[in-house]
Amino acid sequence: MKRLFDLLFSMLILLFFFPFGLIISLLILIESPGGIFYKQERVGQYGKLFYLFKFRSMKTGADKKGKLTIGMRDNRITRIGYFIRKYKLDEFPQFINVLKGEMSIVGPRPEVKEYVALYTEDQRLVLNVKPGITDYASITYFRENELLAKSDNPTKTYIEEIMPEKIALNQKYIQRPTVGHDLKIIWLTATKILSKK
Repeated sequence: MKRLFDLLFSMLILLFFFPFGLIISLLILIESPGGIFYKQERVGQYGKLFYLFKFRSMKTGADKKGKLTIGMRDNRITRIGYFIRKYKLDEFPQFINVLKGEMSIVGPRPEVKEYVALYTEDQRLVLNVKPGITDYASITYFRENELLAKSDNPTKTYIEEIMPEKIALNQKYIQRPTVGHDLKIIWLTATKILSKK
């Protein structure tokens, strides 16, 4: 049932978003040389690796200077990148990952390999479900990059403070990964984005 919901919801979103996606794609190409999409290897269900899609919001090769985004005024972010990040529009290509079966709409946000390698055995239980586009952690840490911008050591802050708390939230979700629960999280996410709080 959850997979059917993911497929139908993703197809509807992609069809509705398609005209806006074309405009965003054109603006990305006009402002900064490089591709439209940014692909990054993430850890999926049962530890299987996959490439997560986003609209490219940074200059090409920016991830070589670090994988964490430090504040919305990170100088690697383009002007259109700032806009699409602010309203989470850069995340929409991940509905393609959902159609491919690599992700679910709701589920623990997928991490990069180096951070998953730090998980405890108990924390690795979050890998038993498909990663998602949104989750309780995404709502709680909606302004995560701004929190990291205030830290003297953003990587340490993420690994020692933010990441464990996000995993704890995801551990609660995996106890009840139902469509009804998903609808609640989708509603909370949409409300958060629209309120911009």
